[in-house]
Amino acid sequence: MTDFIPAARPIIGEEERAAVDRVLLSGMVAQGPEVASFESEFSAHFVDGRPTVAVNSGTAGLHLGLLAAGVGPGDEVIVPSFTFAATANSVALTGATPVFADIEPETFTLDPAAVEAAITGRTRGILPVHLYGHPARMEELSALATRRGVELYEDAAQAHGAAIGQRPVGTFGAMAMFSLYPTKNMTSGEGGMVVLADAETARQVRLLRNQGMERQYENEVIGFNARMTDIHAAIGRVQLTKVDAWTAARRANAAFLDAHLRGVVVPHVAADATHVYHQYTIRVPEDRDGLVRALKEEYSVGSGVYYPIPNHRLPSLASFAPDLELPETERAAREVLSLPVHPSLTQDHLDRIVHAVNTLAAAGS
Repeated sequence: MTDFIPAARPIIGEEERAAVDRVLLSGMVAQGPEVASFESEFSAHFVDGRPTVAVNSGTAGLHLGLLAAGVGPGDEVIVPSFTFAATANSVALTGATPVFADIEPETFTLDPAAVEAAITGRTRGILPVHLYGHPARMEELSALATRRGVELYEDAAQAHGAAIGQRPVGTFGAMAMFSLYPTKNMTSGEGGMVVLADAETARQVRLLRNQGMERQYENEVIGFNARMTDIHAAIGRVQLTKVDAWTAARRANAAFLDAHLRGVVVPHVAADATHVYHQYTIRVPEDRDGLVRALKEEYSVGSGVYYPIPNHRLPSLASFAPDLELPETERAAREVLSLPVHPSLTQDHLDRIVHAVNTLAAAGS
């Protein structure tokens, strides 16, 4: 029987299990030394030593990072509609208004021209998403933010290790967030890491994650319970030692797919970009959903559609953008399909994915 190839697969090994056992035996399972070490090691590994704060989810990271940056009622933050809803949700949870702008067709990330057209007198910041592991146009967006007097933030949930030139994502904005959800390029089981441009804003995030206090019972602000446990941090610390090899495997798998797929539009990579392939996302201009079904039913190949409904069309967010037209976003939602690219793939898996896609694409042409 042909084994099913999943679209994504978390990798948890003996080292992670041993790290969890170590924490459980220590008796210190809440936010403690493992969290502090994870923050320091993550910072050194990915964001050139910028201050980092671990939290219990990526969404919490975005929410608290935006609050610490001063985003609140009366503000607008420009976001893509073509992404997971957590990006716009986090803006709305601060009391600010998410303003949706269109994407570039090649990279699926915010189009700087569309962003500039969306800026108003209420715009507080711009929040691009490094979608699928490909960096957004951060140099252009940074210049735009400076010229128009607004802040720049980063949703790097899917982009651990992505870069523009030699500069890693997460180091361009006043605030950035990396997700540590199980299907991301590395995981802590669940969690997020907030990256800040300065120590004082990092301190504000630490206050907000822990009921508004750094010292017990000395509450300085009204805060949340968004703490990461030492159990999750211990898993993340082990994954940090493996993520570079996994990223190399993702990039090698993507290169193989690039070289052998036919009849579909393979991912574009900007000349100065390091793509870390959280997803390997193709375009299927005709009958994308039929290809999804056939891959699964005929070839036991999993795939994913990220994302079939643009945020500005969701019932939860549509009130922020009545009658808004975003043509590239709408087209992407109709055409995108993510194929397996994760490090668990074997050469047989890759060959089967290529054969399946090429056969089905040729049959539908």
